[in-house]
Amino acid sequence: MAKDVLCEVSNCVFWEDGNLCSADRIYVVSHSGKQALDQKETDCKTFQSEE
Repeated sequence: MAKDVLCEVSNCVFWEDGNLCSADRIYVVSHSGKQALDQKETDCKTFQSEE
């Protein structure tokens, strides 16, 4: 599990110095339903398909 969650959105209430996210949990979505083919179809820059 990731130790640090990075965020570049500095006007978010959970943003902290060093581009860190202080939220208790993270919610990642796919723009194409329950499965995504690549990172462009998600709001997650670290997405990698398990297929």
